[in-house]
Amino acid sequence: MKKLNVVAILAMACATLPMYATTQETPAAQTTTDAAAGAHSWPVDQLVTLSVREAWALGGKTEQGFFDIVKQLTEVAAQKRAITLPDNKQAGVKAGDWIKKQAKKDPDQLLYVIVDRAVQYSARVTTAQ
Repeated sequence: MKKLNVVAILAMACATLPMYATTQETPAAQTTTDAAAGAHSWPVDQLVTLSVREAWALGGKTEQGFFDIVKQLTEVAAQKRAITLPDNKQAGVKAGDWIKKQAKKDPDQLLYVIVDRAVQYSARVTTAQ
């Protein structure tokens, strides 16, 4: 599977989530310091169970940390669905904006579900064109 720019664009578009700056500490958030100091790579089984709020905390409450989580989840969703994501900026920005909107609607929903839907939508749009 080809690594595509859409992953980075998608995550950049949803990176600014200031409403999560005042989250409660959760078990997932307690590992923030260790993860933020490293290369931002977490076990997939940990990431798929995170709410948006927990992912923001796990990412160190930083845009880059949250970006890393969204990027990793995007790669997992694309791989699981055997989807090659479109390699264009417009598709990535659109998917990222959608992720951002959905994340703000309900910070307690699973981030993976949002990302998976964005991946599916990106693939459908590409196939339709």
